[in-house]
Amino acid sequence: MDTAGYLRRLGLVQAPPSAAALRALHAAHVERVAYETLQIWLDRPTTVDPLEAAARVVGGRGGYCYHLNGAFSALATALGYQVTRHVGGVQLRGGEPGITANHLVLTVRGLPEEANPGGAWLVDVGLGDALHEPLPLVAGSYEQGPFRYGLRPSEVAPGGWRFDHDPVGAFAGLDFGLAPTDMSAFTAMHEQLSTSPTSGFVRVLSVQRRDAKGADSLRGLVLSRVGTWSDSITLDRADDFYAALADIFRLPLDDVGAKDRDTLWRKVHTAHERWLAGG
Repeated sequence: MDTAGYLRRLGLVQAPPSAAALRALHAAHVERVAYETLQIWLDRPTTVDPLEAAARVVGGRGGYCYHLNGAFSALATALGYQVTRHVGGVQLRGGEPGITANHLVLTVRGLPEEANPGGAWLVDVGLGDALHEPLPLVAGSYEQGPFRYGLRPSEVAPGGWRFDHDPVGAFAGLDFGLAPTDMSAFTAMHEQLSTSPTSGFVRVLSVQRRDAKGADSLRGLVLSRVGTWSDSITLDRADDFYAALADIFRLPLDDVGAKDRDTLWRKVHTAHERWLAGG
């Protein structure tokens, strides 16, 4: 892995492992590396290999949870952090909680500080509009910018944890067990999420980016902001669509040529029109 290139993408220099350095890594990652499903809409298949994902991050792209948390776990391990991967399940609003493997969760241990003497942290750069910094793996309520999160024992994963998102967030919550896992646990679900016609990732383009004051989201052609102020607009022109990707989400798509850009715009626009028609 190109560790130096990865750190340049984050705008950071290498530092010894510490709780403060972990917070800086996490915040830089969610601010500079977007949660995005563009590879699906560009018909560019991906795997759950963390090194493949890390190479895309170095090259200026992002991904969704398997890619972002996978790449971050490889980076943090290379920097000397004690990282463990876990199987999780993100629950949409109105859905049932469960450990479905639709999410890769990370914990980092061995970094105690006054507010977290146990030294264990929930680390997740793949939740889109959720965490800006790691959370102490301690039950409680936590504020990050305009959002309030909860962390408590899971009711569906014995010995595991439940993360409750802010009520204005894009999903209800996340459950995960503490057993370590390898990336093969996510292969089947990744295939389903990235190819099935019933997958939300296949049906609607999703791009999100978190910062200290809130989160930006692009779903199809609807661009929205949630935070200290909230608003949404529809991007009716291809130029506006690509400008938003570059300026708001740090995705200039330098790896996408003119022909593929035209195809992508037509696909997203067609899906948006189908959504407006109730399809």
